[in-house]
Amino acid sequence: MEKIAVYPGTFDPLTNGHVSLVKRGLKIFDTIILAIAYNSPKKTLFSLEERVNLAKEVFKNEPKVKVEPFEGLLMDYVNKKKAVAILRGLRAVSDFEYEFQMALMNRKLSPEVQTVFLMTDYKWLYISSTIVKDVASLGGSVEGLVPNSIERALKSKYAKA
Repeated sequence: MEKIAVYPGTFDPLTNGHVSLVKRGLKIFDTIILAIAYNSPKKTLFSLEERVNLAKEVFKNEPKVKVEPFEGLLMDYVNKKKAVAILRGLRAVSDFEYEFQMALMNRKLSPEVQTVFLMTDYKWLYISSTIVKDVASLGGSVEGLVPNSIERALKSKYAKA
């Protein structure tokens, strides 16, 4: 049986921390679905279509990674995809409380689906999509923090603003 994990998020934008987590997750799972959320309380810089296309570009040479948009209840999507797990990353203790609550609710909704937490690599500990956008919006360099295609997209987006 294929072990599929869903890695959900807004990925606005995708960072090298996200990419690292996917690559490490592939050592555990056969397939990872990067599930890009349509409905989010966050105001996104990139549209859903842009986020999906950017992620597909980043993972174009990785056949075990699928990139898809999703809408609605995560557990409905996870069950539809026949995934055995939800993959989540943790950077700091501050992430844990929220993620723990979500994992418990997801477990209540679908007890057969596990939530797997991976700690970030130490070199990505300080970055988040929000920080990357803040730096890029002010003309700062995000080189090395995001894939090259994402860096170009951020420059282009903020040049138009």
